[in-house]
Formats: sequence, C-alpha cells, structure tokens
Amino acid sequence: MIPKEVMKKVRLIEIRTTRLVNDLFGGEYESVFKGQGIEFADVREYVPGDDIRSIDWNVTARSQKTFIKKYAEERELTVLFLVDMSGSQYFGTGKRLKSEVAAEITALLAFSAVQNHDKTGLLIATDRVEKFVPVKKGKTHVLRVVREILYYKPQSRKTRLSESIEYLHKTLSRTAVIFIISDFMDSSFEKPLKILAQRHDVIAIHLKDRRESIMPDMGLVEFVDAESGQAYLVDTGSAALRREFEAEARERQEKLVKLFKQLRIDRIEISVEGSYVEPLIKFFKIRERRL
Repeated sequence: MIPKEVMKKVRLIEIRTTRLVNDLFGGEYESVFKGQGIEFADVREYVPGDDIRSIDWNVTARSQKTFIKKYAEERELTVLFLVDMSGSQYFGTGKRLKSEVAAEITALLAFSAVQNHDKTGLLIATDRVEKFVPVKKGKTHVLRVVREILYYKPQSRKTRLSESIEYLHKTLSRTAVIFIISDFMDSSFEKPLKILAQRHDVIAIHLKDRRESIMPDMGLVEFVDAESGQAYLVDTGSAALRREFEAEARERQEKLVKLFKQLRIDRIEISVEGSYVEPLIKFFKIRERRL
C-alpha cells in the first residue's frame, strides 16, 4: 500500500508539471523530438513525375498497373527515463533531495511526451537494474512512473551505471529518446554509453548540489559516505583540504563535459537548490535552433 504522503507528493507534482507542460513545454517538446523516420502507409497508382524508386513492384506485377508506395512520418516516439537511485541521490542541502528533483523532471518530460502521444518507460538504476517499467502510453502510466521514483526502495545504495546502460542497449528493439538522470558520480560507463548513443538519442540530465563541489569551513565534521555507509572525521578548517576537494570536483566536472561532447550527447546541468525549469527551456531552445 502506497503511503498517503507519497500519493500527495505525486498529486502535487502532477499539478505543477501539467501546468508547465501546458504553458511552456508542450510546443517545445514537439518541435525538438520529432518522429524517428518514415513508415509505409499505403500505395497509389503511379502518375508521371513520381519517383520511380518508390514503385511497389509486387503490387504492380499483380495488378498490371504501376503503383508506388506512400509513406508517412513515424510520429510516435519511445521515451525512456534511466533514473539513478543510488545512495548519492538521497542528498540535498536545499529544500529537495536529488531524487525528488529527478521525479519532478521525469514527470515534466513524461507529461510532455503523453501530450504528443508518445510512449514512456522507466529504468531505476543503482549498481544493477533495480526495476524496469516497460514503455506504455497514457497519463495513468506516467503517474505510475513518478510513484515508482518517489516510493521505490532500492536494494543497493552503490552506483554502476554501465549495468543499466548495457541493459537498455539489449532490451530496446526500436530507436528511443533516453534521458539519463543522475549525478554521474561513477566511472567505467563510457564504453557502453558510447554504444547506446550510436543507436539512440541520449540526453544526460546532470543533477548537482553545490556542497559536492564546495566545502565550507565548519571545523571538525563527521561525514558519512551515502553509498558505503562509512563515516569519516574531516577537518574542514584545513584550507589545503578544501582546495583539494574543490580541485577534484572541478576535474570530475571537466571529464564529464568532455565525455559528453565526444559522444555528441546533450547535457543539461541542473542545480537541485534552484529551478530546473530554466535549464530545460534553454536546452529545448538551443536544440531547436540546431535542428
């Protein structure tokens, strides 16, 4: 039985994101994510000027008249959300945890997809494939996806994105738009990500909290690793330690930016302390201009 507070959160997210879809994102989504190609629709009799490459020779042979194939844009898309729910996602120094922001972003994009009659699905990831919700149409299905992100209790707190990325590569039979929502505090996922991006339209939504890149001076503080559970006593009063911490965070950031550029994967950076609306609008506008 899903707790009432979870259902209340889902309802609030539905109200907030539906309004955003209607006011801001509906048209943007449709213009950026068009159909993945063309599909056969029908045949009609050949008229002078038609492209002879479109002749349907089987129908022509049976009817003794020349017919050509008619095609239509394949409008329906498959939109898949790979959501990282490892231990580091349950962190946030603002009003919301990264996992809560991930649920809202998923809802916003999924409701935009529903408005355009696209199918949506979900994969919850840690160091394994925790749960896979197959793609399906409809608002009820989107609400289920949001509930899963808010209510699901992962079996593991560790991260290994490569497992879930490889799973999607093997599972998805048709080209999809894949949003990977994570803080990307992981390694060794570059090769499977490259393979996935060669076939699918992959978009990285990078969730960040400022305390993961800037360490304040608070004296002696006990930190607990969100994934291993191990506690550390850290002297945050050490200027050298703070510089080292910040340098490592910058290096990690630079490596990620470089990787996504090399793989031609769009990256949306979202600070969990602020609004996710502006970064998403900026992404849609930049991508629309590029297309």
